Amino acid sequence: MAASAALRAQVAAKWQESFNRLNRTEPGISGLTNYSHAWNLAREALRPMDISDPKAKPPGFSLEQVRHACEVLNKCRRLPILLEVFTADVKESFVWINREIDAYMAQYQETNDPVVVSQLVLRLRQWYLAWKPKYPLGSHLTASYTLNFQTHLFAHLPPEFAAGFKALCDLTLIPSESILPAQHAFLPSTSSPLATAMSTDMSSPSQLQTQIHTPTLFSAFDTLGLIDRYDSLLASVGYTFISAHISSTCARQWTKPVLPELRKWMTDVIVPWLVVGYAPGCKSAEEARGMLQGVGSRFDFWVNKCVCDLRTEEIFDIIIDYPESAGALEDLKECLQRVDQRAALVSALRKAQRKRLLHPAAETKVILSQYVATIRCLRIVDPPGVLLYKVADPIRRYLRDRPDTIRAIVANLVGDDDDGGEALLDDSEPVQPLQTAEVEDYTEPNWEPEPIDAGRDFRLNKPSDIISTLVSIYDSKDLFVKELQVMLAQRLLGVRDEEGVERERRNIEILKIRFGEAALQVCEVMLRDMTDSKRIDQHVQTQKPSIVHPTIISKQFWPSLDSSTDIVMPGQFQTLQEAYAKEFMTFKPDKRLKWLPHLGTVDLELELADRVVVATVPALEAAFIELFSESARWTVDDLRARVGAVERPAALKALLTWVDLGVLKEENEGEFILLETAEEGGHARSRPTAPVMAMEEPPIVSSQEQEMAQIQVYWKFIEGMLTNLGPMSLDRVHGMLKLAPDYDRTMDQLAGLLEAARREGMLVVRDGLWRLNK
Repeated sequence: MAASAALRAQVAAKWQESFNRLNRTEPGISGLTNYSHAWNLAREALRPMDISDPKAKPPGFSLEQVRHACEVLNKCRRLPILLEVFTADVKESFVWINREIDAYMAQYQETNDPVVVSQLVLRLRQWYLAWKPKYPLGSHLTASYTLNFQTHLFAHLPPEFAAGFKALCDLTLIPSESILPAQHAFLPSTSSPLATAMSTDMSSPSQLQTQIHTPTLFSAFDTLGLIDRYDSLLASVGYTFISAHISSTCARQWTKPVLPELRKWMTDVIVPWLVVGYAPGCKSAEEARGMLQGVGSRFDFWVNKCVCDLRTEEIFDIIIDYPESAGALEDLKECLQRVDQRAALVSALRKAQRKRLLHPAAETKVILSQYVATIRCLRIVDPPGVLLYKVADPIRRYLRDRPDTIRAIVANLVGDDDDGGEALLDDSEPVQPLQTAEVEDYTEPNWEPEPIDAGRDFRLNKPSDIISTLVSIYDSKDLFVKELQVMLAQRLLGVRDEEGVERERRNIEILKIRFGEAALQVCEVMLRDMTDSKRIDQHVQTQKPSIVHPTIISKQFWPSLDSSTDIVMPGQFQTLQEAYAKEFMTFKPDKRLKWLPHLGTVDLELELADRVVVATVPALEAAFIELFSESARWTVDDLRARVGAVERPAALKALLTWVDLGVLKEENEGEFILLETAEEGGHARSRPTAPVMAMEEPPIVSSQEQEMAQIQVYWKFIEGMLTNLGPMSLDRVHGMLKLAPDYDRTMDQLAGLLEAARREGMLVVRDGLWRLNK
């Protein structure tokens, strides 16, 4: 009983406290009555109504009535309860909005018309504004209402709404003719939902844009929270539009940078769209700039990414088109500073090189030209050279395995590009000595660390001048020096006047600067032989005139001459040679001449019965036609027996030369006769002159063949060392070979020999260690 009395007293106290709070110490229950009236008025003023019902009318309370009611509720501390009730009413009444959402979305699914989505958005905004508290009940009430309204809205929007919203946003970026007169490439295809929307009650894209792209629509987006909710979709619309514009206007436009024009286009087209979408209600440019700082940075990044992606796809062709494509390289350099796509650029370029360049169908000169262009282009894009280091390695390894790489490089050095291809070197590039890797000085005040993406051997392979880079493909420049000697020998033996010798002398002077005088001493001896030969010939001619004018060379200083086609000149040619050799021995008693007629040419004048044929031919052709002065009929085998060791294909080729000139005729297979009188259909003239025959290069053994011949001398020693001792470095192989008899090679010369063995598949090198290729 005591507990019940205490409980009754506690409950009574609570009821009395509540009554006093609601009655506010007014007489009787007048305060409670006023509270009840205020509650009913405030709730009715906030109650959501069905705006789709034409009979529904808003409550006709004045602002003073609502304010007074709220003051009463506030004094009674009942405003939080009013907010809870209002929130519950919004939740219960949202069924009306859901019904309209379903209707609009059903219509959109049938028509795929984004205009239907715009109507839905504007309708939802009407619902929001209709239910929004219109009386000054505090910002907390409005914020709470907005959050609840958006929560219920997003909970009921179907997944198809996102696609419709994106299609609607697409319409807002259809370029009007006044802004982009020529950008029809951005208009959608007639089969797309966007085209369907455009054809609905619209006569042109500009009219459609005028209706769709309005501040009212974006204001509705902002009011309903759609911009924040679908920010990625809205941004993707802008990204897609920018990507399409860049692909349409910037593809293969390489002559000048496109980024300045793109930024101007962004200012004219994209920024106004961003202001409407992301900075509604801004009153000044400064305010808009502040509101767009974040999103503007994202869109600028996207522009750089699109340009970088485009130029990465085109990089191989950009390099081919250099220097006309310098503008694209400047764009790529700027974009890579903003977008981290260096690895993608390297991957794309290496893939294109494997597909379009590094294959047997590509000539070595073409690969070298592309390599040099790659060096020049990537130096613009990445001055430190990290990208070049990563891209060049496959090209260098492929060129190292090609047998004619050295010869192609040397041919460009001496200006012997007979095929009319592009030179590897610019005339504007200064002639300078070959550069070698320098030891890094860490005490240098301007020293900089390696880039973060640099490879292990980046410093050792850091690009220098073009020639040094090409020569560094191989471990030793001795290979190039030997090839220079071979090529100079071929060119000198083909020279027919003093002007040609002087031209070669100028080339050698330039090459001395690059390779050093010591490396080209043998070339100097060859040039001196040419001068001495001219002087000796002049002396012999003064003593006993002769129609023979040989080039006299020093055997020990010239590259090995191919003697596999050595021939013996018959008849008058042999008589002339013996007479010249006799006079030479009178002038040089301590020397003897060894004739190499297959390296020379003969100027002939053939007197036939009805014509005279004049031609300049190789010695083999001259020897054969001389034999026909003895007999008018010869077989190929008989001719070969008379002139020496000549391969049958070479003999047939020489005879066919005279067949083409109408001097010989193949009567039976392998049997030729002399045509003293031209056959019918021929043109017999008193002195028909045959064109001068195109001469092949003198058959001089190439530097690589010489290297292989020399490696055989020491191969047994090298093979034994690598078999017994395992992989060895170059300096250790060099030290061990010093124990071999007659070994006098330098470290560079040994490197050339080992490189030749590697190309032949006899050796492999890995991490600087040479080993047998098993």
